[in-house]
Amino acid sequence: MFFGSKDRYLNKASVKYLENRLYDLAVSAARYSIDQNIPTKPKLSDAEQAELEEFLSNIKVLAPALGHKLFENLEETVEDTETESQDFYCKNGAGAEGAGRPSTEGFIMFKGSKLMVAEQGSLADSIRLERQRMLSEGVLVKSGEFYQLTKDYVFTSSSRAASATLARSASGPLEWKTLTGIQLKHFETLPPALGQRNEIESK
Repeated sequence: MFFGSKDRYLNKASVKYLENRLYDLAVSAARYSIDQNIPTKPKLSDAEQAELEEFLSNIKVLAPALGHKLFENLEETVEDTETESQDFYCKNGAGAEGAGRPSTEGFIMFKGSKLMVAEQGSLADSIRLERQRMLSEGVLVKSGEFYQLTKDYVFTSSSRAASATLARSASGPLEWKTLTGIQLKHFETLPPALGQRNEIESK
């Protein structure tokens, strides 16, 4: 991706400033491994920084619109509904426990969530492969009798998140519940005025 200014006001110092800020945003978002030295941040006036921060805000809007969400923290994708501050949990009697929230990208499962190790026959092959990839990338690690998330992770749907947690076929809207036991499906069927979500679940 390339970004430029139509009035040519960007100079070498301003480009270095933007490069430094974008580097920090990408590291903070932690969606990709950054193979680059830390760009030097030049000294600029407050007015220059304010102007470049506006330019930066446009990049943050355009990049995800183009399909590249490397500067967007997962917290920024949490859906703006009544579940915005509502955590959901997926548990079983064996001790697995996932925690997370719906987001505009699917479902965010939080760091520290515990996933079953033994996989049942009903678990979809695509989720088996995703769990294997998470292990190879260090997103999942073996911790005692469970796998544990080392960072927040986005699944494409609540059902994939539930299946990955329980290591079997599972329905996200039924398995994810609030601390008081209210199923996620309750929030997904609320009237639009209360923040309806039309999530397409994939297994």
